[in-house]
Amino acid sequence: MPELPEVETVRRGLQLALAGDAIVAVEVLRDASIAYPSVEDFVAGLPGHKFGQVIRRGKYLLIELDRGAGLACHLRMSGRLLVRNSQTETKLKSRGKTNPPKVSPLKTKVQTGSSDKQEPRFLRVRIMLASGRELHFEDMRVFGRLWLKPKGMTFEEVIPSLAKLGVEPLESLTSAHLANAFKGKIQAVKTALLDQNILAGVGNIYADESLFLSGIHPTIPASEVNQEQLVRLVENVRSVLSRAIESGGSTLRDYTDSNGVNGNYQNLAWVYGREGELCRQCSTVIERIKLNGRSSHFCIQCQPLKRQPKKQISAKTVSTTRKQSKK
Repeated sequence: MPELPEVETVRRGLQLALAGDAIVAVEVLRDASIAYPSVEDFVAGLPGHKFGQVIRRGKYLLIELDRGAGLACHLRMSGRLLVRNSQTETKLKSRGKTNPPKVSPLKTKVQTGSSDKQEPRFLRVRIMLASGRELHFEDMRVFGRLWLKPKGMTFEEVIPSLAKLGVEPLESLTSAHLANAFKGKIQAVKTALLDQNILAGVGNIYADESLFLSGIHPTIPASEVNQEQLVRLVENVRSVLSRAIESGGSTLRDYTDSNGVNGNYQNLAWVYGREGELCRQCSTVIERIKLNGRSSHFCIQCQPLKRQPKKQISAKTVSTTRKQSKK
């Protein structure tokens, strides 16, 4: 599932590509991809609106439209929001014409049953733009969802789970917040990090990476993470997420940015996806376990399950050692 860096990368791309453009028509190819309102209201309510700011909240994309409306998206497992050339331009380019004539945006909509239609295999929603381009929602595994926020409503009213999200790690995360959230929790620290009500946007990949750099084993109870470790964890969550954003996110299967470009962080990862390979810090073999149904990657040398207590040496032992050394 795309996590904070992937969603943030898409957000930045959409902000650059869509600002000021307008919606002229909408085509829904899979009704279940629309979470709110009805498909009919979604198709009728979007045309005529101009794109404004694109905001990310956790793993949600919130696109502000003019006149108080909004468009929200959760990519889930394999969803993608892509800005593509219109179907008319795509067909002309496929025939070898490099300078297609200008076409009225309203004519770019492909009619059902057209023998000349060329569209991505997993296209679920097509939004035609005044610029002649199209905003596609493509989703192979069909878990992703779109919401239309009508004028007079907030995104939280349309998507109640938004109000329950935890802090944004790049903006508001502190060791005090984690200490309070982890207090009394016997669940594994890795599981606690994935709780979106504690930390919005962090998922499996970057939880593994942050725990590794902090020297924390993923299975220890959250309540047993000490203050020193919490401070390191906050610093590493931020640094890992920032580095991943700079790398365009991670592409493991389906993720691409809004232009269809793959991310690169998977090639830089410390532990995630590197089971059986050598740790980049100590050359110990990276291990993988299942934790609450999710894969967790770690280095047992860099992330010891328990700290080994210093061996206590008795006075008798010291005395015996000194006598032996004199001999």
